Amino acid sequence: MTEPEMHPTRVVCAMSGGVDSSVAAALLQRQGHEVIGITMQIWPDQGDANERACCALSAAADARRVAHALGIPHYVLNLQEEFRCAVIDHFIAEYRAGRTPNPCIRCNRWIKFDVLLARARALGATHVATGHYAQVIPPPERVPIRSGRARWCIRRGVDPAKDQSYALYDLTQQQLAATLLPLGELTKARTREIAAELGMRVAQKPESQDICFVPDNDYGRFLREHAPDVVHPGAIRDTSGRVVGAHEGVAFYTIGQRRRLHIACNEPRYVIALDAAVNEVIVGTGEDLLQRTVVAGDIAFGKFDAGALRDPQPVTAMLRYKMTAQPAVAQLVDGQLHVTFAAPQRAVTPGQALVCYDGDDVVCGGVITG
Repeated sequence: MTEPEMHPTRVVCAMSGGVDSSVAAALLQRQGHEVIGITMQIWPDQGDANERACCALSAAADARRVAHALGIPHYVLNLQEEFRCAVIDHFIAEYRAGRTPNPCIRCNRWIKFDVLLARARALGATHVATGHYAQVIPPPERVPIRSGRARWCIRRGVDPAKDQSYALYDLTQQQLAATLLPLGELTKARTREIAAELGMRVAQKPESQDICFVPDNDYGRFLREHAPDVVHPGAIRDTSGRVVGAHEGVAFYTIGQRRRLHIACNEPRYVIALDAAVNEVIVGTGEDLLQRTVVAGDIAFGKFDAGALRDPQPVTAMLRYKMTAQPAVAQLVDGQLHVTFAAPQRAVTPGQALVCYDGDDVVCGGVITG
């Protein structure tokens, strides 16, 4: 069992209409919990342009059918304003500042496990559950020396191809204590098998896209429509300071980008820095994209607390979703997380998450600043 043993309780399960959250609800019910299904309505354009979004109108209909088949209540919760303030406005502000955000992490922290948890408690529920492929690990009976004190943490899901621990790194201790992740010990294949065994129509439903509010992942179009001020032409410079081209706005570029630069060079050039203050894009070679030490702020602590990171600690670390965690050393320096990798890493991107692991357990993480 992924979660600690507990007495049957009332649980709100976030149901997106996909196979993962549908099976999560069924497993919770099988474990004896009183389950309430809730679909979050978070984006006003649901269903109009992107039926693969987790918030599409058809998703709510699928979730309702699954809940009816399971015999559990189902509600649609309008969180459009909360989502706009916590996720959309932040998404736009980060791109405007020349950073590349991860809105899914932001949604998990502030919508699914903050706003939804508060609404769940108003319904008399003690826990929130989702269909994430990760595990919630309770504090150990005997505290590891490095941890400083007993703490909840996120552990990788057993399916390496679906592990979503990276996207849950910044849940607070209070949120983790009230979170159930029934799929953490399942593979995606097994989840689909269970759905088929239960006769769920969603058993073979395709995956939803990563950014639910940006159809076809065309974030440039989204920014032009919702923040037209980001269209602000400026200079593209190389590392010597020479102007080599022009850009349409720093918001439309990200570190490591090579396409759509429209500059004439004898060898490949990549975006290596974005300076929103002076509205410039800096380009360089592939070598210029490499760095060993990465700094992050807005730190969240998992298995280890701040005290355990005053001295250098061996970890493995990820700079982006789906990358293979790399050996590194982590330490807190003046309130910032400094992670030095054993080998140089390519395209370190401000705004993305830097997540550190001790084995399969999330140690800590933060938002990359440099």
